Amino acid sequence: MKEPKLNPLRTYRKTGFLIDMDGVIYRGAQVIPGAQKFIATLKERSIPFLFLTNNSRFTQREMVIKLRRIGIKVEEHHIFTSAMATAEFLASQKPHGTAYVLGEGGLVFSLNEHGYAIAEHDPDYVVVGEGRSLTLEMVERAIDFVLEGAKLIATNLDPAPRIKGWMKPGTGAIIAMLEEATGKKAFSVGKPSPVMMRAARKYLQLETAETVMIGDTMETDILGGVQMGYRTILVLSGSATRATLGNFAFRPDLLVNSISDIPLEVFMKGDVPPAKRPARRGEAPRRARR
Repeated sequence: MKEPKLNPLRTYRKTGFLIDMDGVIYRGAQVIPGAQKFIATLKERSIPFLFLTNNSRFTQREMVIKLRRIGIKVEEHHIFTSAMATAEFLASQKPHGTAYVLGEGGLVFSLNEHGYAIAEHDPDYVVVGEGRSLTLEMVERAIDFVLEGAKLIATNLDPAPRIKGWMKPGTGAIIAMLEEATGKKAFSVGKPSPVMMRAARKYLQLETAETVMIGDTMETDILGGVQMGYRTILVLSGSATRATLGNFAFRPDLLVNSISDIPLEVFMKGDVPPAKRPARRGEAPRRARR
């Protein structure tokens, strides 16, 4: 199948990066080659960046520890999760509200940090995130609360990877069950929602034209970036493949094999070549024209 032609990147005086984690920085417990150097270079050059994850299970501190274990040295202010975006959104909608939570530590912590109480009776919201402590009784209570008037909120709608042995059904599956049982539609805050994408940009104090989204999924990372008017870079080290790009009506500005192939120097010099196809396996990557 013919590869889609990609838009050239546009350069601006200032650039900052929103970076997905799983599939871009690491896969499982293994760091993706070149990720350590890429992040170290951003820090050395004082280029603003933020790790942007739909995983609501962990706190900023827990994510920092996980990254340091694979050689990525960052601080808590470099992490922005869907739990943080969800808590910030709810606090703006109904300050000092209450929530019944299907999720774990990171989500509960973020809600508490934004003035929310975790309620077992008559909550304002039912909030669903990642976690492995879910029980049928919890689902039944959530259904009752939504039927009684609580608003249904999803930290994200990510599906499970449909891999045998995978222990997590995915937040999207839990939300689909609750929607079917209640007839109510959930509001999702995480990627590709503009709520999280905009909040992350403001967190870095960037303008729209200054923001670049790096991700490995067309349905969340790239779609979210395109909808917000950010520049987008798709890496092929995660879930996306070259063969599936033609399935989408939108496209990234730049397509690379992995984060190590992103030409950071073009953001510094303003000399941006047209995007080229990534090198095939066993083929040396092409150098950017000078």
